[in-house]
Amino acid sequence: MQTPRVLLTNDDGIDAPGIEALYRELDAVADVTVIAPDENQSGMGRTRNGAVTLRDHEWGYRLAGTPADCVAFGLGGGLDAEFDLVVSGINDSPNLGNYVVGRSGTVGAGIEASFLGVPAIAVSAYHSEDFHCHPGEAYEFTRPAVVARNLLERVWETEVFEDADLLNVNAPVDVDSPPLRLTHVLADYAQSVEEAEPAAADGGELGDAVDAAEGETTDREVRLVDQTWPHVVGFGNPMPGIDGHRERYPEGSDRRAVIDESVSVSPLSMTHEYVETPELDAVVDSVESSLAE
Repeated sequence: MQTPRVLLTNDDGIDAPGIEALYRELDAVADVTVIAPDENQSGMGRTRNGAVTLRDHEWGYRLAGTPADCVAFGLGGGLDAEFDLVVSGINDSPNLGNYVVGRSGTVGAGIEASFLGVPAIAVSAYHSEDFHCHPGEAYEFTRPAVVARNLLERVWETEVFEDADLLNVNAPVDVDSPPLRLTHVLADYAQSVEEAEPAAADGGELGDAVDAAEGETTDREVRLVDQTWPHVVGFGNPMPGIDGHRERYPEGSDRRAVIDESVSVSPLSMTHEYVETPELDAVVDSVESSLAE
């Protein structure tokens, strides 16, 4: 079997314990080059910068940019090298549900890779009781890293990536021999806006509102609160409410797999496929006719 050439990145930063555990495992079965952010870039999604700086690292490079920047540099010609696969992680919290997955820097690196024609595996970790693995130094990431290595070895040179662009993997750090489940990313989103304490006189974070009557500038500060799980039922850590979550989340979803202490493997496509909508055809025809009048 040809040795796969892997670009390894993450969003917690190159000094995070998750990427070290993943590098150690993958380096045994692949030709691994690390290109990772020089500091934490969590929640950056697929954000890109116009210019970045980088420095050599014993595993490859540390880059002052986002996970997507790292992938763009590696796949876009920044190195005299080609890659067969991008692996991103191990994130120190799970990335579950379409809203969270959509803003994840870990997954965002995989999405960037797929747009550049290279398949990807995004790997995130969770603890069966603590949920988040914070701080990362307090947890052992070997189990998720072993899962990732085994997945890579088995999908490599198969036709898995003929259909899927990205595998989003969430694995426990504290469960021996967990079952693996193929899952769909749960569709969910919830957001609320809460009033915060009055902003200081020198200005708030959200900009200025002008009082037309007085001609004075006033500030209104609000909090944009993510109500998406785990926060939706009031737990920063959802595991104390595990029975309620088991009822809430259906079999086959990524979140249910985590509730059941399994490894969730979600095969995803980035094709943005065309959707047949006869009613929209009629709307387009109508607009075209009106513009011709």
